Amino acid sequence: MPNSSTQEPHVGTVLPRVVRYVGVVFLVGAVVATILTMWTPASILSRSAARDIAIAMATRVSGEVTRAVPSATPGPRGRVGLVAGHLDSDSGAVCPDGITEVQINLDIAGRVQAKLEQSGIQVDLLSEFDPRLDGYRADALVSIHSDSCEYVNDVATGFKVTGSLESQVPEESNLLASCLIESYAKRTQMQYHAGSITFDMQYYHAYSEIAVDTPAAIIEVGFMNLDREMLLNQPDLVAEGVTEGIMCFVQQGP
Repeated sequence: MPNSSTQEPHVGTVLPRVVRYVGVVFLVGAVVATILTMWTPASILSRSAARDIAIAMATRVSGEVTRAVPSATPGPRGRVGLVAGHLDSDSGAVCPDGITEVQINLDIAGRVQAKLEQSGIQVDLLSEFDPRLDGYRADALVSIHSDSCEYVNDVATGFKVTGSLESQVPEESNLLASCLIESYAKRTQMQYHAGSITFDMQYYHAYSEIAVDTPAAIIEVGFMNLDREMLLNQPDLVAEGVTEGIMCFVQQGP
């Protein structure tokens, strides 16, 4: 007979161990499944990600645009809000010759409105602190501004964009911002000036006023000093860049 010290474990001893091991495996599997289920783009997308979308996209606009174009272009979703920066509030930046930011903003916003309406989109042209911004709901809201007329340095040229940090649909605001960046850079050939994005852009007042499910972004279309020729003498080109960015979102948005 075999020595008692080398006898195989009794079934009654092995079974509890097997049950315990199986239980541990199922527990680990459940935990992993829960983590993977929670690990979605919406749940990991932080407020800083919305803020950083513009800077991240800046690395792409210097070369050829790589966004996929839909094979079948969906029809417009209906309604877009355009804020003409500083309208009915103040002049915004002022140049030595009297040209004001609000004049440029309103001119470009009006041209964008006309182009979007030609595409069948309903457009609300809004002033800076328009009462309609309270709870405003649309497929997108874009606020159009221009940058300082003061000479800063030789690289104070280009445009900038940032999406809403207040939205409950940050992925849509990010898509709107990236569409504006890509389309505007491609159309105007202007450089993206990520380094001068301000706190007031990141936390633009309208973001906290509109409906939380309205995607929103703000674009500064250029510096009124070094980009003056573009803003004053080629406003249709500027407007086309903004319009195409909005249409990119309308056609590709969720």
